[in-house]
Amino acid sequence: MYDIVKDYYGKQLQGTADLKTTACCDSSQVPGWLKPLLARIHPEVLKRYYGCGLVCPPLLEGCRILDLGCGSGRDAYALAQLAGPRGSVTGVDMTAEQLAIADGHRQWHAEQFGYDNVRFLNGYIERLDELDLAPASFDVIVSNCVVNLSPDKPAVLAGVQRLLKPGGEFYFSDVYADRRVPEAVRNDPVLYGECLGGALYWNDFLRLSRQAGFADPRLLGDQPLAVTDAELAARVGDVRFYSASYRLFNIAGLEDACEDHGQAVVYRGTVPDQPRRFVLDKHHAMETGRVFPVCGNTFRMLRETRFAAHFGFIGDFSRHFGLFAGCGSSMPFDAGQPVAATGACC
Repeated sequence: MYDIVKDYYGKQLQGTADLKTTACCDSSQVPGWLKPLLARIHPEVLKRYYGCGLVCPPLLEGCRILDLGCGSGRDAYALAQLAGPRGSVTGVDMTAEQLAIADGHRQWHAEQFGYDNVRFLNGYIERLDELDLAPASFDVIVSNCVVNLSPDKPAVLAGVQRLLKPGGEFYFSDVYADRRVPEAVRNDPVLYGECLGGALYWNDFLRLSRQAGFADPRLLGDQPLAVTDAELAARVGDVRFYSASYRLFNIAGLEDACEDHGQAVVYRGTVPDQPRRFVLDKHHAMETGRVFPVCGNTFRMLRETRFAAHFGFIGDFSRHFGLFAGCGSSMPFDAGQPVAATGACC
């Protein structure tokens, strides 16, 4: 699979237009605040973008960031501008052709930004312990449609957990399936390269995350993908695929369910570009100045992370009122109108 991925992204694909999909690479979906950052990135880097989501969480100024599967560096250079001169971005990728583009334009970007806070490492995201990366040294780790390409996903999650600081987060986009992908699909080179063959069944992803120490994965957003190419559709059969973004917080001792301790938070409206409400995940959009009841895990995700200064906190853990209302176990993705595509944009 390593050879398949290296060949697909290093040799077969010469640009975003070569992908067999239009599912998630629509530039019109880029938020307004991000467009000026992308305008300062070298055209060749932008041309080689194969991501399936937005991996720029808020409050990155001064943060140490790790980009897993950085490719030609589009996300890394966008994140570098958000981290600023006091922060840094390290990109890791195994494809030499992609890294050559990313690193080859490093000085160009340093002149554009006025500082050089980016470095790139050649390596495997399953073997992060082999790289020059200190344990508990990153505030934020990101990945854009790359984990599905890994043949050893538990090793990726274990490496992420090892490298995150307490209170740090893994913020990433990927492709998931509504069931376990059949072996024939997993072993198909084209489907694997298009990010379908290696997609995890969503519930297996949650299990692996919890085993790695991320007790409460939070879904940010998702959209169904429609396999409209007749040949590819015949190969995948009845499997349904979704593009989804998650955030995993490295907080020890989170509960395995949303427990109600009578707590609440009040958002101060002070996170840049989020003056009216703060979106933690798909089910938590907190309006400025409004008391917002939360479970114990959400309380800690805000109080024990870089978001703490932007919230007021009500309550503690001295009381327990049972399971928080609305905490279920059904499939988290929406079954809305699929996005027309022949594969899954990566």
